[in-house]
Amino acid sequence: MRPGTAEHPAASATRERLARSAAATGSPGLAADVRDWLASRGRARPSRVRRIPLAALDGWRFEEDGGDLAHTSGRFFRVEGVRIDGGPHPFGDWQQPIIRQPEIGLLGILAKEFDGVLHFLMQAKMEPGNPNLLQLSPTVQATRSNYQRAHGGSAVRYLDHFTGDRPGRPLTDGLQSEHGSWFWQKSNRNVVVETDAEVAPDPDFRWFTLGELGALLHHDDLVNMDSRSVLACLPAPRPGGTPRHTAVEIASWLTGERARRRLLARPVPLRSVAGWTREESAVRHREDRWFRVVAVAVESESREVAGWTQPLFEPCGPGVTAFLVRRIGGVPHLLAQARAEPGLLHTVEIAPTVQYAPHNYAHLPAAARPRHADLVAAATGPAVRYSALHSDEGGRFLDARTRCLFVSVDHLDDPATDDPGPGFCWLTPDQLGALTRQGHQVNVQARTLLSVLHTGGVTL
Repeated sequence: MRPGTAEHPAASATRERLARSAAATGSPGLAADVRDWLASRGRARPSRVRRIPLAALDGWRFEEDGGDLAHTSGRFFRVEGVRIDGGPHPFGDWQQPIIRQPEIGLLGILAKEFDGVLHFLMQAKMEPGNPNLLQLSPTVQATRSNYQRAHGGSAVRYLDHFTGDRPGRPLTDGLQSEHGSWFWQKSNRNVVVETDAEVAPDPDFRWFTLGELGALLHHDDLVNMDSRSVLACLPAPRPGGTPRHTAVEIASWLTGERARRRLLARPVPLRSVAGWTREESAVRHREDRWFRVVAVAVESESREVAGWTQPLFEPCGPGVTAFLVRRIGGVPHLLAQARAEPGLLHTVEIAPTVQYAPHNYAHLPAAARPRHADLVAAATGPAVRYSALHSDEGGRFLDARTRCLFVSVDHLDDPATDDPGPGFCWLTPDQLGALTRQGHQVNVQARTLLSVLHTGGVTL
């Protein structure tokens, strides 16, 4: 917050309550305890995921007109093609499969105060694409098809706290993008509501403080992507200091980047996507890069229906996302990137400094790698302020994992980071959080890293 501005008393009070919750970090054995709990829920309600040929998908078909992969009900999602013109160097123009899911999903976390400290109700949820199946998800994580019971299954637990006649008090509420490289203009409602009502216990759900969630975010494959996205939308527990740029300057920078980018994306039939081939077990790129569209059969006693088949996107290797961190005038700043992705509603959103999949660049010269990627790869010791391997959305992606980092460059005398050039801008975590709450401004990879800050998992 800049000098001379005042925060609404209610907003200040909310920050103080979030700060108390973030300070409650739990016991040293918390992560082991949570893993034991997830394992016990997995044993109590077993799940099994196996790969199947594309032809074995039940209720799904490749349409005769265009070859798109769609559900026979017309609900859920579909896999179609997209053509990109004017993309960033070194790839330029390309075509690929993409997921179209026009309905808005609900990602909701229920909050309640116990002994003067806010707690958040998290679910032990199975998703077929997660490498360990069960991770901590929001209280409610459901597409409209799910909570309207298009699958004919059981009702979504605790849904009435978010959609009923008397929902809880919102602490944050907004529409956010999903992966802009794999979803076509997909939005989810990210919401945290607080209740004073009694909440009936359920063995698949458990209360955590923000500080406990921050501690768990230091562990691989434990807190799922949707939880991280929602937690990032909360106000920061403490406001930051004086930033390098004003809010108006940052808004002008982002608007200018959106105006100048040439990337044009338009849907095309899946059958016509150049460079991709449909085989028995996958739709894949002819050089087996990027990702594959595969099929799985799922059996689960913990989901709304006991069994189903579905397509999943399987990346060909893990990704890397990292924010460079620098103190400017004594205030921590993050080096943000204005990143264009074909599936984003506004084409460009704020992303981490580095966001890429190294395997997609393995065949290219070193100069083709994203700016600052080598600096992140070479970082060691105290410069690495945070590092964890997190799973991406397990309901649509198979074994999609990303190494997430904060890397300090305070020790470097590097003009390239002091004046990072077009497409990059230094902003404080508080500014990034304010932009996040506006919706469709900050991408899901940046929100993962912001969730670590908002839960107190890392203090910069």
